[in-house]
Amino acid sequence: MSSSSALQMAYDKGLDLVTMSAQANPPVCKIMDYGKYRFEREKREKEAKKKQQTVELKEIQLSPRIDTHDFETKAKHARKFLEAGNKVRVVMRFRGREMSHMAIGREIIDRFAEICSEVGTVEKKPSVDGRLMSMVVTPISQKSK
Repeated sequence: MSSSSALQMAYDKGLDLVTMSAQANPPVCKIMDYGKYRFEREKREKEAKKKQQTVELKEIQLSPRIDTHDFETKAKHARKFLEAGNKVRVVMRFRGREMSHMAIGREIIDRFAEICSEVGTVEKKPSVDGRLMSMVVTPISQKSK
């Protein structure tokens, strides 16, 4: 059908001629109420956005000289973040002479991973980058429970 006759048909019905696929040969058009179509499309997109779960990367900072209570508090916060569905980046910061005691930092980070093992798994193993040792823990998916 020619575009002029299609436009006339749409005008007679009080609707719009909407191009659905402009790349096709010949282009595919549809006679519809464009305002209603846009409203329905936006409604579907909003609904899809609601169902999406955004994953944030939370950061917990530790030091090699951390006390047990501080360690437990930070571990509790990390567990809370993981249960909420967020990833947790654990950073061990070494200052001054602490650089010579990397083994102590590794033990603390491994103990932290062990505490969080019930609610999360280690995605990125502890790695040293300058004066930082970092590890990423991801939450265990709800489907596998």
